[in-house]
Formats: sequence, structure tokens, C-alpha cells
Amino acid sequence: MSVDSQATNSSPIENLITEHIDIWSSAIKRKSSAGRGSSKKIELYGIKKLRELILELAVRGKLVAQDASDEPASILLERIAKEKAQLVKEGKIKKQKPLPDISEDEKPFELPDGWAWARLGEYAEVKGGKRLPKGHSLISDKTNHAYIRVTDMKDGSVNLQGLQYLTSDTQKLISQYIISKNDLYITIAGTIGEIGSIPEELDGMNLTENAAKIVFNRIERLWLKQSLSSRFSMKQFIEKVNQLAQPKLALHRILSAILPIPPLAEQHRIVAKVDELMALCDQLEAQTESSLDAHKTLVTVLLDTLVNSQNAEELAENWTRISVHFDTLFTTEQSIDQLKQTILQLAVTGKLVEQNPNDEPACVLLERIAAEKADLIKQGKIKKQKPLPDITGEEKPFDLPEGWDVTRLDDICFGVTSGSTPPKDKFDDKKGVPYLKVYNIKEQKIAFDYRPQFIDIEHHRKKLTRSILYPGDVVMNIVGPPLGKIAIIPDSFPEWNCNQAIVFFRPIEKILNNYIYTYLKSARFLDDIELIGTAGQDNISITKSRSIILPMPPLKEQHRIVAKVDELMAICDQLKAQLSEAQTTQLNLADALVKEAL
Repeated sequence: MSVDSQATNSSPIENLITEHIDIWSSAIKRKSSAGRGSSKKIELYGIKKLRELILELAVRGKLVAQDASDEPASILLERIAKEKAQLVKEGKIKKQKPLPDISEDEKPFELPDGWAWARLGEYAEVKGGKRLPKGHSLISDKTNHAYIRVTDMKDGSVNLQGLQYLTSDTQKLISQYIISKNDLYITIAGTIGEIGSIPEELDGMNLTENAAKIVFNRIERLWLKQSLSSRFSMKQFIEKVNQLAQPKLALHRILSAILPIPPLAEQHRIVAKVDELMALCDQLEAQTESSLDAHKTLVTVLLDTLVNSQNAEELAENWTRISVHFDTLFTTEQSIDQLKQTILQLAVTGKLVEQNPNDEPACVLLERIAAEKADLIKQGKIKKQKPLPDITGEEKPFDLPEGWDVTRLDDICFGVTSGSTPPKDKFDDKKGVPYLKVYNIKEQKIAFDYRPQFIDIEHHRKKLTRSILYPGDVVMNIVGPPLGKIAIIPDSFPEWNCNQAIVFFRPIEKILNNYIYTYLKSARFLDDIELIGTAGQDNISITKSRSIILPMPPLKEQHRIVAKVDELMAICDQLKAQLSEAQTTQLNLADALVKEAL
């Protein structure tokens, strides 16, 4: 059954979900960056806020109806206090330091009848885990003694995959630091304040020192888990974190956290209602993700028909088919990014603009550049480098249109090289020559307003001459992730410099820079280039950068390609701006619904 087909006799919170499904499912945040190795994550913001709202309503007593016949929470707390006092008297537990009374200023809202405010330490104990003894280590081989780490704690439970274990000798040394299936865990270092329960198969296993266990009786376990997971509780834990080099939540501060306690019978009703509503959220989340996946597949299939068009007539026909549904296809940031990449692929394969047989062939242009470069070498203005191998037929990325040719970037540029790192005392935050790092390349442009750095002018001109950049140079990061972020040096400064993670291309004929920039943005070369380094930090060597093969159109066609790409990219940017405005509206609507409900 779909979320919007629930029974008509729903509760107010269920109505809040079903009547505003479009807002909850449309409020989406997306993070993305260009280049190989970039991450694209979707956050279903509206559904996340809805889950938070459900827990917040639960902790405030607004989720289920109160029943006057329920035993009040005050009596429950009195009974717990008597039991604790008896256990202290019998020596079974230690007497705790008295907790301060809850002041009126600490109570942020009025409680329903039958509820009571209490500090966690009034009805629970909090005990820490234990680090491994010195000289002992975890093992991967399964034993009878699992060691539960913070990294194992996922989504309110413990992930059984990838558990590490203790030997019997190690476990004997920390045998008292275990956690029960009846307890809850709370993370106290690294990730702060995450609450979860222990699967039955991990009952009695050892607990890391970066988490603590919450031990309690007479309180509904799932209610406490839900309530401690609410924003109301999380806010307290975050505020109580010690501001140390490695922030840590002290156990006594957990004990002092306050929580509204409902009657025990109502705790059970709250748990049932939260589970029911979270199941609705799960259903809505699955439907939203399925819809997004289907949309992504549709866009990919249709855009692939453009790239795979065999001729101009087929391309025009395929484009017409897509343009009819433009408003429904390109409605996400990812789909617009896909459209941008398709435009670039069409551009650099000769399918975006018409060829003109009257254009001077690219081979003539390449011959002229070769002569110019040879003359510059003869004059000593550039160094002669070790020649790169000729381009074989197998290396050509596609069948070239009439008038096109192929070349390596090194053949049409001055010496291709990367930057370098000056001594720390040569840097300045405000004056000198602008110095680029990888993070200064954003959205395929130079973003020097982000963490700008400058280097001493004299050092730049005497010691860093090899890596001086000029307006119009094309730069690319060669250390990732992500790899292959591209930009053209702007004319906001007459000279620039860069570090060794950036390579730059300065064409012999500067007029080629915009087409080189366009080709590199298409990222076709990344599919064929051999990377060095590890999977976590891939690198492109200088030699491989020099060796990049460029399919070269006639010069006049290059101008037409660049102009058309600029025109279409401007349209894509307009679409993105409109989408961003709409998404902001959806996010604000989701926040407004939450605020109104509370």
C-alpha cells in the first residue's frame, strides 16, 4: 500500500505526513563536485526532518493521547528510587553523587498530565567501556568474545559485519566491561551521543572505551532509545561535550541530562506509534529513492541516444524527442550535470556543430604550430623535451570528422609541467602573487576567494619561474580525488603560481586555449589515461599529462564549438539556478511544517 493510500481515520501526525508528501519527498539536498573520484550524495532532507519531528513530538507528549487512568510517572520514579536505595543498601550498586534539582529554566516546555521531569541518573546508571590492555590487540578470527567498537554502531544497532574479537586471555583482563542486550549504548568520543540497542547475539560482549552503556529497570527500553535519539536529547549531549583536543562526553554529564518521563503505559503506546510512523517514513523514502533512480535511468538512456547518434540527421531527431520533455527530464541537479556532460561529449566528437568543408583542415594548423614550436626551441625560448611516441590508430578515441586531426597536448603547448611548493616564510594572506591550490578550482573555474594565499613576488620571479602562470593558461589538478578539475586562469592578476598538484597547459597559439579547456572538461581523456598512486589518492603523472591526446577540429570549427558550448552551458546554469531556488523553497517548507507542528 502506498503512503498516500492510508485509511481516512488517521491521526494528526499521519495526516501531516500524507497531506504533505510532495514537500517531504521533494525537499532534497545534493552534494556534488566535478572530476573523477567525486562524490554525489543525496540527502532526503524532508524525510530526515519528518523522522526528527516524530521523535520530537513523542518526547513532548504530542504523539499519542494521554489516558487519565495511567499510573503517573511520578509514582514510577518513586518506585525506581526505592529500588535503587535498596540495591545501594545491599551493596549491589554504588551510591551515586546526588544530582541537582531540575530548575524551571531547564524545562523548555510544559508537560502533559501524568508526566514528570527527571535526570537520566535518577532512573539509570551509565558505565563506560574499556580500552584494550597495553600490548593486546583485536583479532579478525571469530571467538566467543566480540569487542564492540563505535565503528560497529550503525543506525541504532550494531552491524554484525566486520566485527573484531578478543582472545580469551585479553577478555579476562576486561571481563567486567560488558554490555547486555537489555542495555542501550551511547557513543561518547568521535561520534557523540548516538544511541542504540544491542542485538541478542551480542549479549554480554565487551564494549569500547569510546562508548558507554545505559543500564536501567522499570523503563520501556525502546521508549528510552527513541527519546534519547530525539533532537531534544541530542542537543543536550552536544552541549555537554568537553571542548578538548578530542571532544568526549563525560559519563557524569550523561547522568545529568533531563528527559520528560511519561507514564509506563503511555511509553508503550508511544513506542508502537513511533514504529508505525517510522514505517511510513521508510515507505516514503523507498518510493522517493525509486522515483529518483527511475528518473536517473530515463535521463541516462535518452542522453546516450544523443551521444550515440550516427549522423546529424539522427542527432536532430533524437534531440527533438528529448526537447519535447525538457521540463520533466531535467528537474534534478544530477540530470542537469548529465546534460552538461552530454553537450561536452557531442562538442568534442564533432556532433554539436556542423562541419564546413571550406574550413582550413586541422592538419595545416598543426603543421604551423609545429614550425612555430621548432623556431622557439631554436631561439632558446623553450627547452626541447624528449619526444613522445606517435599516436597509433588504436589510440584515436573515435572516428574523426572530415578536416579533424589528432595531436598530443605537449605538441601544441609550451613545456607542460606542474607547480611547486615555496618555503612557508614566503607565503602571505593578503599581498604578493596569487598561489593556487587544488581547492581553488571549483565548478571548472578559479575560485581564489576561497582560502586565498599569496607568495613573495621576488621569490616567485627568481625561484618559481618554471611554474609562473599567465591569464589564459589552462590548469588541471593531477592529484585526487577528484581528478581532472579544469579551469582557465583569469586576468584578475597579471601573474599567478601554483603547487605541484596542478599541471598547466599554455598553447603555442593562445587562441586554442578555450577549445583545450572544453575538451579537458569533457573528461574523455580520464577513461584512457593510466593513473599512478593508490585508489584513495590517484595521481596523473606529468608525462601522462603531456601525452593526453586531443582530437583537433579546424580552428574555425573550434570557435563554433566553444560558442555553442557556452550558449548551452548558460542555459544549463539557468536551469540549475531555477532548480536551486525551487529546492530552497521545498527545504523551507519542510522546516516550516516542522516548526508549525511543534
